[in-house]
Amino acid sequence: MLQPPHSSLQFAEVPHQRVPARDRDQDAPWHTEAVCRRDEAGLFFAPSKEPTAARLSREEAAKRVCARCPVMVECREHALLQPEPYGVWGGLTAAERRVVLARRRRRDLELKKAARGTIAAAG
Repeated sequence: MLQPPHSSLQFAEVPHQRVPARDRDQDAPWHTEAVCRRDEAGLFFAPSKEPTAARLSREEAAKRVCARCPVMVECREHALLQPEPYGVWGGLTAAERRVVLARRRRRDLELKKAARGTIAAAG
C-alpha cells in the first residue's frame, strides 16, 4: 500500500506487472506488486474529521482494492509487524488490526502457559 507522508518507506514508481506470488522474484520487495500503488492514497487513509458514513464507505472501497491484490497477505503482515497505526493495509482497518494483534498476544500467552505446564508435568 502507498505510505502516508509521515512514513519512512519510499517507493519508486514502477509500471505494474501482474506476476503470481509464486513466480515473483524473491528479492523484489512485496510492495512492488501492490495493486494500491495505482490508486489514490486518500482511499486508504482518512482525511481529518471524516464523517463516519464516509469513512465506512471509503474503507469498504479500499478493502475491495485489497481483495484483488496479489500481495495482500504480505501487506497485512507488514502492517501488523510495524504496527501501522493508520489506514487500510492488507484489507484490514487500524481497528481491525488492533483486534488481530490482541488475539495474537492472547494466543501467544496461552501457548507459553501450555508449554510451561507440559514442562512441569514432564519434570
